[in-house]
Amino acid sequence: MDTLNIGEQLLSEIVVSLHELLPGIDFNKVKNNLSGILAHYKVEHQEDYKYESDFPDKVKLFIASKKIEGLSENTLDGYKRELRLFSNAVNKKVEHITSGDIRVYLGNLEGRKMSTIGKKLTTIKSFFSFLLAEEMIQRDPTLKIKQPKEEKRLGKSLTIEELELLRETCKTTRQRALLEVLYCTGCRLSEICNLNKSDINMQNMSCRVIGKGNKEREVYFSYKALYHLRKYFLERPDQNEALFVSERRPYGRLSNKGIQREIDVIEKAANIDKKVTPHVMRHTFATLTLNNGADITAVQELLGHSSPETTLRYARITEERKREQHKKYLVQ
Repeated sequence: MDTLNIGEQLLSEIVVSLHELLPGIDFNKVKNNLSGILAHYKVEHQEDYKYESDFPDKVKLFIASKKIEGLSENTLDGYKRELRLFSNAVNKKVEHITSGDIRVYLGNLEGRKMSTIGKKLTTIKSFFSFLLAEEMIQRDPTLKIKQPKEEKRLGKSLTIEELELLRETCKTTRQRALLEVLYCTGCRLSEICNLNKSDINMQNMSCRVIGKGNKEREVYFSYKALYHLRKYFLERPDQNEALFVSERRPYGRLSNKGIQREIDVIEKAANIDKKVTPHVMRHTFATLTLNNGADITAVQELLGHSSPETTLRYARITEERKREQHKKYLVQ
C-alpha cells in the first residue's frame, strides 16, 4: 500500500470514528480540514514498524558470540530471557527501536529493585553494542541511557552462630556435606552442581572448578567438609560420578534447584531470621575469612572475582574487626 492510499485510509477511519461519536458533524467538512492537515505529514502504516522476525535472528547471533567468549549456559539463558521480554514489550524491528522505547520499557518495571533494572539495562546495552559493532544497525539507542543508581546495601552473610545452628540442624549426611562444601569453598551454585567425585583431590584437600567466563580456579576443602563428604559417599548406593545426587532412583545429578531446595529445608528447620541460599553461603565464606585476617587478594582469587571491588561487595567487615584493625595500625 503506497503512502497516498495509507493517508486516505487513515483519514477515512478518523472521520468515521468522529461521525460515530458526534453524529451531527459535517462529514465532508471535517474530512477536507483533516486532509489539509495530513498533507504536511508522511503517513506510514503501523505494520511497517511492527515487530518482525529479525529480533530472534539477531538474538541468536548475539548469544552465539557470547558463547564463543566462554559465558556459562546460565548466563546465556539469562540473556535470552531478558531479550525475549524486552522484544515482546517493545514489539518493533531492531533498527526501529529508540532510546524512548527502552526508557518506557524500563520505566514500566514498577516495584523492581534498581539493581534488577540495572541488570536488564546492561543486557540490552550489551545486545545493541554487539549489533553496532557488527554493523547490523546504524546507531546504538542505549548510548544516552545511564545505568540507574543502585542501593548501596551490605551483602547478606551468616554469623558464626547462625552457621553453627544450620550445621546442627542438618538431618542427613547429604545436607551436612552440602552445607560444608558450599561454605568452605565459596563456590557458586552452578560450580557445585557440576562437580564430580573424581574432581576432588583428597590428599591436597582441593579441586578445580570452571567459573564465569570459562575460567578455571582451584578451591579448597576444610577437614570438616571432607569428613562429611566421606560419610556421604559411604552411604550412597549409586555409582554416579556426580558429587551430589538425588535421594531416589535413578540417582541423577542434583540440579541447581535441587541444591536450593535442600538448603531451604535446612533453613526452615533451623528457623533463623535470614533467607539462606547457596549465594548467602558464598557471602558468608568471604565475610568470615576476611574478618579472620585473610588477604583480600587471596579471597578474590578463591571466589573467582576479576577485581577486589567485587569481593568487597560480598564481604562485610564486622565492628569488632574494624576496632581491632584501628588499634593495631593507628600510628599514635
